Amino acid sequence: MSPRQASRADPLTPQQRRRNMAAIRAANTKPEMLVRRGLHAHGLRYRLHDRGLPGTPDLVFRSARVAVFVHGCFWHGHDCSLGVRPRTNADFWTAKINRNRERDEAAEAALLMLGWRVATVWECALRGRERPPLPETLGRLAAFIRSGSPSALVLRSPDRDRNA
Repeated sequence: MSPRQASRADPLTPQQRRRNMAAIRAANTKPEMLVRRGLHAHGLRYRLHDRGLPGTPDLVFRSARVAVFVHGCFWHGHDCSLGVRPRTNADFWTAKINRNRERDEAAEAALLMLGWRVATVWECALRGRERPPLPETLGRLAAFIRSGSPSALVLRSPDRDRNA
């Protein structure tokens, strides 16, 4: 191990870290695929990643005017055990995740101003032992899409949410 590597907290070389980070996908993630499969099984059809809408929602239901975001707890700064920030390079991660959160809030506000209803599904609502049953989560989301009621819906694991 080189002296430069020994002084860093990251056990990976910069090339390994770059390759690792490049492999993280923005679309077609496992949580997103769970939601897509579940809503399809509920008989709902959607468009994917509509760049014509603020924030490029993961799923778009044009006739119902519903935009669905499937957020990874880490990348979008959710206050749960899956959203814990790294202790190394803390300033970088805090700034990055805060920018992501600001961007998410701006996109949701813009969609609401355009008359869209917005649903946010957090990763912690889809995976882990403490999550609610997946059929229940997907059923709530499908009911929200079919209803004309509230303007926003947030699905997360109540056991994982530290500030609920």
